[in-house]
Amino acid sequence: MNELVQRLATGNHPVEASLQPNKTAQALKESIDRSYVHIKFTNTQGGTELGVKLDTEASNLQEADFESQTGKVHLVGDLTLNYEKVRCIADLELKTLAGQGHLEPIEEVISSANNN
Repeated sequence: MNELVQRLATGNHPVEASLQPNKTAQALKESIDRSYVHIKFTNTQGGTELGVKLDTEASNLQEADFESQTGKVHLVGDLTLNYEKVRCIADLELKTLAGQGHLEPIEEVISSANNN
């Protein structure tokens, strides 16, 4: 397993929503509505920013009030980091757009249909 993937898959790490040009709860909501968000792991050298395609069924926005910028979101999505398929899981507070997150390696199932 890649060293960075292994590091980010061990325990929780500080993360933040990476939003341009405005870092607001409304900008995060717009990204969520597009099912694609940028999450930055801030405890790596220079920070590691990941583009995450959201799994809307696994994510949870029930505790979020985007208009008053209160509550939190639970974001889940898949991506490839350093040639390894991973799932990114991040919990962000809307007030600060920061929180905790980690990666989970995705095991690929190799079909043996051709071995008959």
